[in-house]
Amino acid sequence: MKLVSWNVNGLRAIMSKNFMEEFDKLDADFFCLQETKLQEGQIDWNKEGYFDYWNYAEKKGYSGTAIFTKRKPLDVTYGIGVEEHDHEGRVITLEYDSFYMIVVYTPNSQNELKRLDYRMTWEDAFRDYLCGLKEKKSVIVCGDMNVAHKEIDLKNPKTNRRNAGFTDEERDKMTKLLDAGFIDTFRYFYPDQTDIYSWWSYRFRAREKNAGWRIDYFLASEDLKDKLKDAKIHTDIFGSDHCPVELDIEI
Repeated sequence: MKLVSWNVNGLRAIMSKNFMEEFDKLDADFFCLQETKLQEGQIDWNKEGYFDYWNYAEKKGYSGTAIFTKRKPLDVTYGIGVEEHDHEGRVITLEYDSFYMIVVYTPNSQNELKRLDYRMTWEDAFRDYLCGLKEKKSVIVCGDMNVAHKEIDLKNPKTNRRNAGFTDEERDKMTKLLDAGFIDTFRYFYPDQTDIYSWWSYRFRAREKNAGWRIDYFLASEDLKDKLKDAKIHTDIFGSDHCPVELDIEI
Protein backbone atom coordinates (compact mmCIF):
# COMPACT_ATOMS: atom_id res chain seq x y z
CA MET A 1 0.00 0.00 0.00
CA LYS A 2 1.32 3.42 -0.98
CA LEU A 3 0.69 6.50 1.18
CA VAL A 4 1.62 10.01 0.04
CA SER A 5 1.60 13.33 1.90
CA TRP A 6 2.12 16.77 0.38
CA ASN A 7 1.90 20.32 1.68
CA VAL A 8 0.63 21.95 -1.50
CA ASN A 9 0.71 25.56 -0.21
CA GLY A 10 -2.63 26.34 -1.85
CA LEU A 11 -4.47 23.64 -3.76
CA ARG A 12 -6.09 26.01 -6.25
CA ALA A 13 -2.69 27.43 -7.18
CA ILE A 14 -1.02 24.07 -7.64
CA MET A 15 -3.96 22.72 -9.65
CA SER A 16 -2.95 25.17 -12.37
CA LYS A 17 0.55 23.69 -12.37
CA ASN A 18 1.21 19.96 -12.19
CA PHE A 19 -0.91 18.62 -9.36
CA MET A 20 -3.25 16.27 -11.18
CA GLU A 21 -0.44 14.89 -13.33
CA GLU A 22 1.61 14.06 -10.23
CA PHE A 23 -1.46 12.76 -8.39
CA ASP A 24 -2.14 10.28 -11.17
CA LYS A 25 1.51 9.34 -11.55
CA LEU A 26 1.98 8.61 -7.84
CA ASP A 27 -1.22 6.52 -7.81
CA ALA A 28 -1.38 6.41 -4.01
CA ASP A 29 -3.87 4.44 -1.94
CA PHE A 30 -3.96 7.42 0.42
CA PHE A 31 -3.06 10.93 -0.72
CA CYS A 32 -2.96 13.45 2.14
CA LEU A 33 -2.71 17.23 1.75
CA GLN A 34 -1.86 20.13 4.00
CA GLU A 35 -2.30 23.87 3.46
CA THR A 36 -5.16 23.45 1.02
CA LYS A 37 -6.17 27.08 1.81
CA LEU A 38 -9.74 26.40 0.77
CA GLN A 39 -13.30 26.88 1.87
CA GLU A 40 -16.03 24.42 0.95
CA GLY A 41 -17.17 24.86 -2.63
CA GLN A 42 -14.06 26.69 -3.81
CA ILE A 43 -12.77 23.80 -5.87
CA ASP A 44 -14.45 21.28 -8.13
CA TRP A 45 -12.96 17.97 -7.05
CA ASN A 46 -14.28 14.81 -8.60
CA LYS A 47 -11.61 12.16 -8.85
CA GLU A 48 -12.96 8.76 -9.81
CA GLY A 49 -11.84 5.91 -7.60
CA TYR A 50 -11.24 8.03 -4.49
CA PHE A 51 -13.24 9.02 -1.45
CA ASP A 52 -12.37 12.57 -0.40
CA TYR A 53 -12.48 14.22 3.04
CA TRP A 54 -11.77 17.89 3.78
CA ASN A 55 -11.17 19.91 6.93
CA TYR A 56 -11.39 23.66 6.30
CA ALA A 57 -10.05 26.39 8.54
CA GLU A 58 -12.58 28.95 9.72
CA LYS A 59 -10.19 31.67 8.54
CA LYS A 60 -10.39 32.03 4.77
CA GLY A 61 -7.32 31.21 2.69
CA TYR A 62 -5.55 29.59 5.63
CA SER A 63 -4.36 26.14 6.65
CA GLY A 64 -6.69 23.24 5.81
CA THR A 65 -6.18 19.51 5.20
CA ALA A 66 -7.61 16.82 2.95
CA ILE A 67 -7.38 13.07 2.41
CA PHE A 68 -8.14 11.20 -0.79
CA THR A 69 -8.37 7.44 -0.34
CA LYS A 70 -9.24 4.37 -2.38
CA ARG A 71 -10.49 2.69 0.80
CA LYS A 72 -13.74 3.80 2.35
CA PRO A 73 -13.22 4.28 6.11
CA LEU A 74 -15.39 3.00 8.92
CA ASP A 75 -15.50 6.48 10.41
CA VAL A 76 -14.12 10.00 9.84
CA THR A 77 -13.38 12.63 12.48
CA TYR A 78 -12.18 16.20 12.13
CA GLY A 79 -9.90 17.85 14.66
CA ILE A 80 -8.73 16.31 17.93
CA GLY A 81 -11.74 17.04 20.10
CA VAL A 82 -10.16 20.03 21.86
CA GLU A 83 -12.02 23.29 21.29
CA GLU A 84 -8.88 25.44 21.44
CA HIS A 85 -7.26 23.53 18.59
CA ASP A 86 -10.09 22.67 16.24
CA HIS A 87 -10.73 25.91 14.33
CA GLU A 88 -7.88 25.77 11.81
CA GLY A 89 -8.64 22.62 9.83
CA ARG A 90 -5.46 20.87 10.90
CA VAL A 91 -6.40 17.22 11.48
CA ILE A 92 -8.46 14.50 9.78
CA THR A 93 -8.65 10.95 11.12
CA LEU A 94 -9.90 7.96 9.11
CA GLU A 95 -10.66 4.78 11.02
CA TYR A 96 -10.24 1.32 9.51
CA ASP A 97 -10.52 -2.19 10.92
CA SER A 98 -6.91 -2.42 12.02
CA PHE A 99 -5.54 1.13 11.98
CA TYR A 100 -6.14 4.87 12.06
CA MET A 101 -4.90 7.08 9.22
CA ILE A 102 -4.31 10.69 10.28
CA VAL A 103 -3.24 13.80 8.38
CA VAL A 104 -1.93 16.78 10.34
CA TYR A 105 -0.74 20.28 9.59
CA THR A 106 1.10 21.33 12.74
CA PRO A 107 0.94 25.04 13.67
CA ASN A 108 3.99 27.09 12.72
CA SER A 109 5.64 28.97 15.58
CA GLN A 110 5.97 31.97 13.23
CA ASN A 111 8.44 34.83 13.03
CA GLU A 112 9.97 35.85 16.34
CA LEU A 113 8.33 32.70 17.75
CA LYS A 114 5.08 34.59 18.28
CA ARG A 115 3.12 31.35 18.40
CA LEU A 116 5.60 29.11 20.19
CA ASP A 117 3.60 29.00 23.43
CA TYR A 118 0.49 27.96 21.53
CA ARG A 119 2.54 25.42 19.59
CA MET A 120 3.67 23.82 22.87
CA THR A 121 0.06 23.49 24.01
CA TRP A 122 -0.89 22.01 20.66
CA GLU A 123 1.96 19.49 20.75
CA ASP A 124 0.87 18.09 24.11
CA ALA A 125 -2.77 17.87 23.07
CA PHE A 126 -1.95 16.22 19.73
CA ARG A 127 0.39 13.70 21.36
CA ASP A 128 -2.33 12.79 23.86
CA TYR A 129 -4.76 12.38 20.98
CA LEU A 130 -2.46 10.03 19.08
CA CYS A 131 -1.62 8.01 22.17
CA GLY A 132 -5.32 7.59 22.91
CA LEU A 133 -5.88 6.19 19.42
CA LYS A 134 -2.81 3.96 19.70
CA GLU A 135 -4.34 2.23 22.72
CA LYS A 136 -7.14 1.01 20.44
CA LYS A 137 -5.34 0.05 17.23
CA SER A 138 -2.34 0.89 15.03
CA VAL A 139 -1.73 4.50 14.01
CA ILE A 140 -0.22 6.12 10.92
CA VAL A 141 0.12 9.90 10.98
CA CYS A 142 1.51 12.08 8.23
CA GLY A 143 1.88 15.70 7.31
CA ASP A 144 3.83 18.90 7.64
CA MET A 145 4.85 18.75 11.29
CA ASN A 146 6.83 22.00 11.06
CA VAL A 147 9.95 20.75 12.82
CA ALA A 148 13.35 19.52 11.71
CA HIS A 149 13.98 16.99 14.44
CA LYS A 150 17.76 16.59 14.27
CA GLU A 151 20.63 18.60 12.83
CA ILE A 152 20.80 16.10 9.98
CA ASP A 153 17.28 17.21 8.99
CA LEU A 154 18.20 20.68 7.74
CA LYS A 155 21.00 22.24 5.75
CA ASN A 156 22.10 24.95 8.15
CA PRO A 157 21.40 23.89 11.74
CA LYS A 158 23.76 26.33 13.44
CA THR A 159 22.30 29.48 11.88
CA ASN A 160 18.70 28.27 12.39
CA ARG A 161 19.01 27.25 16.04
CA ARG A 162 16.33 29.63 17.38
CA ASN A 163 14.22 29.90 14.25
CA ALA A 164 10.69 28.51 14.04
CA GLY A 165 10.88 24.81 13.25
CA PHE A 166 14.26 24.26 14.87
CA THR A 167 13.90 25.49 18.42
CA ASP A 168 14.91 23.22 21.27
CA GLU A 169 11.31 23.27 22.45
CA GLU A 170 9.85 22.04 19.16
CA ARG A 171 12.51 19.39 18.73
CA ASP A 172 11.95 18.15 22.27
CA LYS A 173 8.24 17.74 21.56
CA MET A 174 9.03 15.59 18.53
CA THR A 175 11.36 13.49 20.68
CA LYS A 176 8.57 13.02 23.22
CA LEU A 177 6.16 11.95 20.49
CA LEU A 178 8.58 9.37 19.11
CA ASP A 179 9.37 8.16 22.64
CA ALA A 180 5.64 7.64 23.17
CA GLY A 181 5.77 4.77 20.71
CA PHE A 182 6.08 6.14 17.17
CA ILE A 183 8.59 5.59 14.37
CA ASP A 184 9.94 8.31 12.07
CA THR A 185 9.69 6.05 9.04
CA PHE A 186 12.19 7.87 6.83
CA ARG A 187 14.88 7.70 9.51
CA TYR A 188 13.95 4.08 10.20
CA PHE A 189 15.08 3.19 6.69
CA TYR A 190 17.72 5.90 6.19
CA PRO A 191 19.15 6.85 9.59
CA ASP A 192 22.27 8.54 8.20
CA GLN A 193 20.97 10.00 4.94
CA THR A 194 22.01 13.62 4.53
CA ASP A 195 20.94 16.37 2.14
CA ILE A 196 17.41 15.02 1.60
CA TYR A 197 14.77 17.61 2.47
CA SER A 198 11.05 18.19 1.94
CA TRP A 199 10.76 21.99 2.22
CA TRP A 200 12.77 24.89 0.80
CA SER A 201 12.21 28.59 1.28
CA TYR A 202 11.13 30.50 -1.80
CA ARG A 203 13.88 33.00 -0.98
CA PHE A 204 17.59 32.95 -1.82
CA ARG A 205 17.21 30.21 -4.49
CA ALA A 206 17.05 27.75 -1.62
CA ARG A 207 15.72 24.83 -3.62
CA GLU A 208 18.26 25.32 -6.37
CA LYS A 209 20.97 25.21 -3.71
CA ASN A 210 19.21 22.40 -1.79
CA ALA A 211 19.26 24.53 1.36
CA GLY A 212 16.23 22.77 2.78
CA TRP A 213 14.54 21.25 5.81
CA ARG A 214 12.93 17.84 6.36
CA ILE A 215 9.71 18.82 8.11
CA ASP A 216 7.22 16.48 6.40
CA TYR A 217 6.81 13.08 8.00
CA PHE A 218 5.17 9.71 8.08
CA LEU A 219 5.09 8.37 11.62
CA ALA A 220 3.86 4.87 12.44
CA SER A 221 3.10 3.27 15.76
CA GLU A 222 5.79 0.80 16.77
CA ASP A 223 3.54 -2.23 16.33
CA LEU A 224 3.67 -1.57 12.57
CA LYS A 225 7.48 -1.83 12.36
CA ASP A 226 7.46 -5.23 10.63
CA LYS A 227 4.96 -3.98 8.05
CA LEU A 228 7.05 -1.00 6.89
CA LYS A 229 8.54 -1.48 3.42
CA ASP A 230 10.11 1.82 2.37
CA ALA A 231 9.96 5.59 2.78
CA LYS A 232 10.63 8.14 0.06
CA ILE A 233 10.98 11.89 -0.37
CA HIS A 234 10.12 12.99 -3.90
CA THR A 235 12.55 15.87 -4.31
CA ASP A 236 12.05 15.76 -8.09
CA ILE A 237 8.39 16.85 -7.84
CA PHE A 238 7.79 20.60 -7.96
CA GLY A 239 4.76 22.87 -7.71
CA SER A 240 4.95 23.81 -4.02
CA ASP A 241 7.67 24.91 -1.62
CA HIS A 242 7.32 21.36 -0.22
CA CYS A 243 7.68 18.10 -2.09
CA PRO A 244 5.63 14.93 -1.50
CA VAL A 245 6.77 12.28 0.96
CA GLU A 246 5.78 8.63 0.79
CA LEU A 247 5.41 5.55 2.96
CA ASP A 248 5.10 2.04 1.56
CA ILE A 249 3.55 -0.40 4.00
CA GLU A 250 1.77 -3.76 4.05
CA ILE A 251 -1.35 -3.34 6.13
